[in-house]
Amino acid sequence: MDAKTTQRIKDGMAYELGRKGPPKNFPPLPSVPASRYTEKDFYDLEMQKMWKRVWAYAAHMDQLPQKGSYLLWEKLESPILIVRGKDDKVRAFYNTCRHRGAPLVKEKSGKRNLFVCGYHGWSYDPEGNLIAVRDERDFPDFDKSCLGLISVRCEVFGNWIFINHDDNAEPLSDFISPIKEELLAFQPENLRLVEKSVWEVSCNVKVLLDAFQETYHLKSIHQQTVDRFLDHMGTTIDLLKNGHSRMVTPNRRPEWKDPGVAGLPEIETVGEIARDNNVSYNIYPNIVCPPAPTGMPFIMFWPKTINTMVLECIWFGPDWGKGPRPKVWDARIENFERIIEEDTQFAPQIQKSVESDGFKGIPLSYQERRIYHWHEELDRRIGLNNVPDHSKVKQILNKYTISDDI
Repeated sequence: MDAKTTQRIKDGMAYELGRKGPPKNFPPLPSVPASRYTEKDFYDLEMQKMWKRVWAYAAHMDQLPQKGSYLLWEKLESPILIVRGKDDKVRAFYNTCRHRGAPLVKEKSGKRNLFVCGYHGWSYDPEGNLIAVRDERDFPDFDKSCLGLISVRCEVFGNWIFINHDDNAEPLSDFISPIKEELLAFQPENLRLVEKSVWEVSCNVKVLLDAFQETYHLKSIHQQTVDRFLDHMGTTIDLLKNGHSRMVTPNRRPEWKDPGVAGLPEIETVGEIARDNNVSYNIYPNIVCPPAPTGMPFIMFWPKTINTMVLECIWFGPDWGKGPRPKVWDARIENFERIIEEDTQFAPQIQKSVESDGFKGIPLSYQERRIYHWHEELDRRIGLNNVPDHSKVKQILNKYTISDDI
């Protein structure tokens, strides 16, 4: 984070702590229509036009330790095979044999030099090439080079592997450009995979994702945890292009340090904003990342059906050397999951209320503008002309969005 941005955030926190109302001329935010959370037609649009066309975190390089290592990724309906090739390059393919559509792998992970379809024996190498066909004599004028596995866009940033179903999507580096340099300060190429936890939650994915876009709820939900050391009144927010955003919340006591990370190695290149405050990025659409010099989680929100979702929390940390991870990680993760439980405790009941006739929409405050920013980006990705009029959000925050790379 450069000096200009650092100072702007410091000034922003001081301003937030002292303000008596929203900034002069900041527009009232229109209500977000209820249909965006409840209507199947809108859910289908969201899945096809946004989720299937955006960069999504899939795996860490630690999960593909050797040439031929693979894993099966099944988050967005189409099962995808992610493979580390003989050339060490990571590739992704639909887990679909080109003959009759049978899956090539059923296991969640493993290592193979050859991927053989269990239905009719068609065989592919880790680079996706079709190299053998049973009874090839019965396929006249057959060209194996035209029937390799169908690839899926796959790019690596540091040790993080991302996929995108859209062949025409912008490069990952361009997509994350508003926060790329800030993420590089955490040395993602050196981060190790620490832990992974998964929960199924009975609510629309946006019901829970919305909660992680603001600190307005701290005094209600996190009275005995987060609210004890973070001052939500000082939260400063930057809305960034491509739907990303950053939220920085000061500690109640400037000198406060998290006792739960004592003894963990630290990343020396992390700047003062992330060292001395609580930073939370939303990497659009579904990654919430509160990084620290001692490591970070990716909290990820995945749609499953219109009223169910999967919450995934994956921890990354600086290299601790040989042997098992330090024991302090156990307590750190346990404490964090207690906070996650506080955030998810009401989600199923909220979903029932959202589906009732009494839910008409969401009136948002200035503190909750990240939510509105997220929804504006969703409509842009669906296509403003494709969103039904009763489900649209007005595009009003563009002038408040930082468009230049930071």
